Amino acid sequence: MRSLTSIVCFLLLISTCSMAQSPVKGRAIWTKEKANAWYAAQPLLVGANFVPSTAINELEMWQAETFDTATIARELKWAADIGMNTMRVFLHDIAYKQDPQGFKKRIDIFLKIAARYKIRPLLVLFDSCWDPFPHPGKQHEPAPFLHNSGWVQSPGADALKDPRQYPRLQQYVTDIVRHFRNDNRIVGWDVWNEPDNTNNSSYGRFEPYNKVELVHNLLEKAFTWVRAQDPTQPITAGIWAGNWASHDSLRPIEKLMIEQSDVISFHNYDHPADFEQRVQWLQRYGRPLLCTEYMSRGNGSTFEGTLPIVKKYKVAAFNWGLVSGKSQTIFPWDSWQKKYTGEPELWFHDVFRENGTPYKASEIQAIKNTTGK
Repeated sequence: MRSLTSIVCFLLLISTCSMAQSPVKGRAIWTKEKANAWYAAQPLLVGANFVPSTAINELEMWQAETFDTATIARELKWAADIGMNTMRVFLHDIAYKQDPQGFKKRIDIFLKIAARYKIRPLLVLFDSCWDPFPHPGKQHEPAPFLHNSGWVQSPGADALKDPRQYPRLQQYVTDIVRHFRNDNRIVGWDVWNEPDNTNNSSYGRFEPYNKVELVHNLLEKAFTWVRAQDPTQPITAGIWAGNWASHDSLRPIEKLMIEQSDVISFHNYDHPADFEQRVQWLQRYGRPLLCTEYMSRGNGSTFEGTLPIVKKYKVAAFNWGLVSGKSQTIFPWDSWQKKYTGEPELWFHDVFRENGTPYKASEIQAIKNTTGK
């Protein structure tokens, strides 16, 4: 016979799961007409995925002890000086769990700094990439010459596998989006970065065996949680790999991302011809297109090659990385398999050195040509 404690725990689990899975009503997905009307009112959105050079990950960016407004302001000014008008910025559920009110205040401070330079960020709520075991407090120092050696997932694997934590995740999403739902300093909400990424080349052996299934179920809820707050900004989640030639060729989680998005977002780190092909494939949805990650020099994805296509099709474009720093994304993905001992001759990502010097002057000119700076 089960003990009374076991029965109570079982009933608590059932109650928690029911709460996490209960339907929440909210605004409808934007019609194509509304999405395109919104986009027509925007300038060509060109920016980067941003974390200050002094932060190894999202938690170091946002926690009170390491929230570095001086570096944020300095680096956003460099972006504005070359005509960038947006940034893609990752939030984190643990930063909210630690200090909900303080986290919202720091987001507001960030938005004030960004607005000073006429930069409107796209805010990312969840992320499936890199270390699946985030922790609050002091973050470790970068591993030498290793690409994104300290970036952390949100939610981490332990929370993803535990339905009892879903109400906490729902509260995080609900409170953040509700607080900023009418804020025109924000360009949109990116619900989940690369949700089905299992990090096979880095942390794959530590990931839940059924990660894609778990994320698919939670992503569906997260779209509902965001939409329930009736944000005035568009909602999206970007597809990032695979065959997009037709809707039928998409995997189930990709179909969910496309069908639940107000505007369509995607990633592409390949040659310009591949970038253009994917843009043409995604045009079938008749919605604005946002490329929320691109530019990996060693992969053939460059500013000079991609930005003319961006301008031709009016695709919003966020390259990976602004300033070389603790994220170490000047090193390529293969630094997880290959040992590097110093700065690579060809940077993989990023635009500026930590002192504000451009990595390549020709790239700065290509960005200015696109932004009209």
